[in-house]
Amino acid sequence: MANRSRREFFTNGALGAGLLASAKAWGLQISLKTKVDRNEKCSPSYAGEPFLPAQTPDVPDLPWEMENDVKVFHLVAEPVKRKIHPNKTLDLWGYNGTSPGPTIQVMQGDRVRIIFDNHLPEPTSMHWHGFEIPPAMDGVPGIVQAPTPPGGRMVYEFTLHQEGTYFYHPHMAMQEMIGMMGAFILHPQKPYQTRVDKDFVILLQEYAVLPNNSVPNTMNMDFNWLVFNGKSGPAITPMIVRLGDRVRIRMVNLGMDHHPIHLHGNTFYVTGTEGGRAPQSTWRPENTVLVGVAQARDIEFNAKYAGDWMLHCHLPHHMMNQMSSTVGPMTRIGKGMPAGLGMEEGMGMLTGSPGTPLGKDYGPSLGRGLGVGSTNDQRASNSPLSARQAQATMQNMPGMQPSETQVPGANVQSDVSPNANSVPGFPQDAYMEGPRMAMDKAVWKPENYGLRPGWSGFMQGMMTLVRVLPPDRYDKIMELIRANRRQPVPYTPEAFDAPGVNRLSSRTGRLE
Repeated sequence: MANRSRREFFTNGALGAGLLASAKAWGLQISLKTKVDRNEKCSPSYAGEPFLPAQTPDVPDLPWEMENDVKVFHLVAEPVKRKIHPNKTLDLWGYNGTSPGPTIQVMQGDRVRIIFDNHLPEPTSMHWHGFEIPPAMDGVPGIVQAPTPPGGRMVYEFTLHQEGTYFYHPHMAMQEMIGMMGAFILHPQKPYQTRVDKDFVILLQEYAVLPNNSVPNTMNMDFNWLVFNGKSGPAITPMIVRLGDRVRIRMVNLGMDHHPIHLHGNTFYVTGTEGGRAPQSTWRPENTVLVGVAQARDIEFNAKYAGDWMLHCHLPHHMMNQMSSTVGPMTRIGKGMPAGLGMEEGMGMLTGSPGTPLGKDYGPSLGRGLGVGSTNDQRASNSPLSARQAQATMQNMPGMQPSETQVPGANVQSDVSPNANSVPGFPQDAYMEGPRMAMDKAVWKPENYGLRPGWSGFMQGMMTLVRVLPPDRYDKIMELIRANRRQPVPYTPEAFDAPGVNRLSSRTGRLE
């Protein structure tokens, strides 16, 4: 095991031996604080480790400290606020200030100790999904352990002989649906062949949140906010790749829906599952992989085609945000048209009279719910807006003013044909793509540098980008990242400041 430097001790080991020594005196009231920036990725140093760390865009890594030959982690379950979109912040439950929780990365053969504290208002537990560990460490309340009560602590310790993409979550079902999960990456002792130059983690989740509300309905079966790593498009941070790199993307799904994940412009191979590395004889070329509930899928490809390539779930409703039946008229600034029933009825949440919701006017208007269509075109709480009302509404929506959303040279008013309102089927209830939905400035970050103006108007839900860039453009974005962040940039020489087999070349930025 590598010895940590003094700098690593003070940046990543803030808990330290003193906290462990005082924990007994404080009992269960101790409040753990981790050195994790809650808004930016702040990974521990991996100097000297014999692996290339994976990067989880928009999610931090969980720091550790060495105690003899054990890697000690501190994990805290707690309520968190997560800004999933410029105009939407959710009240979720997560770990160490973030949802999904911070990524844990260790090496095959490591012994780990995870000191878990419950700061939730109800009991919980920790399950290490897919691990082959002693039953007492499996984290199933009532079966192998008592639930960890509010204010309680549980210490998990085990040796990890596996390798691959795993994850952690509570074994309390509805807690998973309010955001509680995180990635647990076990790097192999013997490096995979062929070795990759970039390694990313994408966590898939979904939420059902009523308008003007911030708390997900964990019992709902239909979802209107779909996220990668706790962010919904266009707020998701793109993956930055140098032309010629070999890339691995690890995808983990913990929700109620399966997700067919599609990569544009590239053919990949599925090289691993939640059970570990797959034999190469089983690999086959794909560009869409189904990531089922409670599954992980690793894909690898050679980034030989320069471009901004979309990676997204291909279920149509998973490429949308907030699905509202007024969105079409609002974004198209037309004459308006009847939109059917209100939002609650449209999502299958039935109210009104008669008391038994069997009438023809109780069908959903959003096309997903009870499986029937509403025949009621009465004006309701989300009735159509006039052109003047729609324009005023858009002016009051942060990040969506015309001055910011119009693409140079584009005529927004001619986005649709003059007779659009007379065409059956127009506009589709949740038709949200278009120049009026762009918010480039609101989601700006170095990783978005150089994207086509107005790009954000066509990114919704589970949609992100793999940006395969020529060296000059790649170097420019790395320079911008350095200028905007205090911590080392992943996959640059300063992120690996000690000799090791994962040393990156300052000339090429790739493994040597």
